[in-house]
Amino acid sequence: MTRQDSHEDKRITDEEALDLHSSGRPGKLEVVATKPLATQRDLSLAYSPGVAVPCLRIRDNPDSAYDYTARGNMVAVISNGTAVLGLGNLGALAGKPVMEGKAVLFKRFADIDAIDLEVGTEDIEEFINSVRYLGPSFGGINLEDIRAPDCFIIEQRLRELMDIPVFHDDQHGTAIVALAGLMNALELTGRRLQDVRVVVSGAGAAALACIDLIKASGLPSDHAIVCDQTGVIYQGRAKGMNQWKSAHAVDTEARTLADAIKGADVFLGLSVKGALTPEMVKTMAARPIIFALANPNPEILPEEVHAVRPDAIVATGRSDYPNQINNVLGFPYIFRGALDVRARTINEAMKIAAARALAELAREDVPHEVESAYPGRRLAYGPDYILPVPFDPRLITAIPMAVAESAVLTGVARRPLENVARYKAELRTRLDPSSGALDLICERLKAAPKRVAFTGGEEERILRAAIAFRSSGFGTPVVIGREKIIRERLADLGIKGTDGLEIADPEHDHEDYVQHLYQRLHRRGVLLRECARMVHTNGTIFAGLMTAAGHVDAMVTGATRGFMSCFQDVRKVLPVRSPCGAFGLTMLLLRGRMTFVADTSVHAFPTSEQLAEFARVAAAEMRHQGAAPRVAFLSHTNFGQSIRPEKPHTSREAVALLDQSGADFEYDGEMTAEVAMDFDHMRTLYPFCRLSGPANILIMPSLDAAHIATKLLRQTQGSARSTVIGPILHGLERPAQIVPMTAGVSEIVTMAILAASAVDASGAVSRTEAA
Repeated sequence: MTRQDSHEDKRITDEEALDLHSSGRPGKLEVVATKPLATQRDLSLAYSPGVAVPCLRIRDNPDSAYDYTARGNMVAVISNGTAVLGLGNLGALAGKPVMEGKAVLFKRFADIDAIDLEVGTEDIEEFINSVRYLGPSFGGINLEDIRAPDCFIIEQRLRELMDIPVFHDDQHGTAIVALAGLMNALELTGRRLQDVRVVVSGAGAAALACIDLIKASGLPSDHAIVCDQTGVIYQGRAKGMNQWKSAHAVDTEARTLADAIKGADVFLGLSVKGALTPEMVKTMAARPIIFALANPNPEILPEEVHAVRPDAIVATGRSDYPNQINNVLGFPYIFRGALDVRARTINEAMKIAAARALAELAREDVPHEVESAYPGRRLAYGPDYILPVPFDPRLITAIPMAVAESAVLTGVARRPLENVARYKAELRTRLDPSSGALDLICERLKAAPKRVAFTGGEEERILRAAIAFRSSGFGTPVVIGREKIIRERLADLGIKGTDGLEIADPEHDHEDYVQHLYQRLHRRGVLLRECARMVHTNGTIFAGLMTAAGHVDAMVTGATRGFMSCFQDVRKVLPVRSPCGAFGLTMLLLRGRMTFVADTSVHAFPTSEQLAEFARVAAAEMRHQGAAPRVAFLSHTNFGQSIRPEKPHTSREAVALLDQSGADFEYDGEMTAEVAMDFDHMRTLYPFCRLSGPANILIMPSLDAAHIATKLLRQTQGSARSTVIGPILHGLERPAQIVPMTAGVSEIVTMAILAASAVDASGAVSRTEAA
């Protein structure tokens, strides 16, 4: 299967996984009202008596439920837990974390609200009857983690009984993405689907769905041989058969996978590790296509294939190899398209349309922000790139559009696509292009890992953060502290797997660092012995010296001391690159949209020159994340209204400075936060405003305003709908980040990632620092 986040994936620890699920509000979901409910009038409109009006409208016209309720953007993720991940029959309750996770993926990738429903029965009829009556609540049903052959019966019966899409993703999600990859692999090797021979290893839900869809796309039935653990499924076989396997029985003399694979063009594996051997691969046709999709360990590793057949195209279900067959490329966008035209079902034509759209997208040029996340690997259509990567922002438009159009053409849509251009625009605005920015940064860093110094290494959360940084593949953590204490602490905590963790003890002899610091500070009245004391006792200064010397690429500090104390120490060691000084840029992730706020950490009352510089740097960063920057200089007033005579007009002056310099991004001000963030309000009251959409960069007039706004948001975030990251320091000669003293393990790791990502593979300061 394509699940790679299995219990065997040791890049995360059990403690980290449990902490994430239990911290704050337990679980991964919450219900949030979409309408204001602040006054009695609001309540009267939303509930009694106002709610009666849409109720009566829906009674008279059931389809209007899509207009007056959330049904049109709501999917139920339903399971009985009989086939959870690769863990087997855990039961409905133990499967709930997975179902919540699936709901989160729907929201993250396609802006679909999903709710998980765990049904506590293994009886097929009871399960069907539990689900069939839920149709009025949802626009679609995503069945998940149900064992075969039960899943075949359940899905078929529910599709017959319900007038909304019912989709078992373990079957069809895998099949759609695999078909897309196969389309491109065939095109690259000069083959036609109707001419090739396909051998399938595995006869479970996903394997049979894959071969069903491939046949529906044009593969002749007698060109496919399916094998299960007993051997080839041939005509006349009695052992281990059922009606779904029998549909794929062929007239053949082959009885084993080794027999069947001889001369085959395509191998499709959804079975077990080691099912396909290099000796079998040698017997395949020229330029073989091998999809080894068992997870976490495929039927054969790509390097094993290429050792005997360098001409092969290989795909797996894993992210650490090219050509990952990943369900997340399919199900969110397929449901998006189906919901948007109010489809009654997801039929074969819609699945094939989704596969074709995926295949065609892989043939297009890859956006720079996506390609830059994979340095050293060229994301261009070819044997190692037959499918888009999961964080490609074009998926949200390409796949739903194809599915919606197919639904209309095949007559299963309740609503036509009257304006295709408008629908494409709506899809683009579903998710901010920068919503996957952190994912892309992480991919970039895994491809070019860095050495990062972590101060406060004697604390548990620092040690756990450092180990998490290393185990995630981001690089080598160097923890700062007394080595003896750190090793005792690791032993007391029972933390294992510390290979790759380095310890730097400031109490050891570091005369080179002392001399370096003395050269920087001696003309500020600092004595040599004072420099020695700072090197041996101040972890922030020690980490800064390591960074300045190039012994580490970046540093993270602040967990044990206040921001300004740490910043002053960092400034003693690391020069400022920008003429306007270092400043803090806070990243807000609000309901899938990224917004930057500056300056959130350093300058109490920035000058107009500094405000303009903040805007330039933030705009460069936003562009690097794949979004067009729109800068608003904020104030208590809009475009000069009610300005106090004594108030300095720094925001307006900053706009003038950008005008003079010919800045090539959108900016305007001064304006209130309400106008900056509410585009309808902006267009209605201030049509002359230069911004073409809501601002995504907010330049604050003072540190007080910036700090209070972001801290209030941090205190009220409470969910994935709003996340605050930072302040992220910009403008220093070398990357250094300062975390809040309240930072947990995940926040420390995130800041370490941001620090490390500010240096490219050559060691030069990144685009933002040089802006």
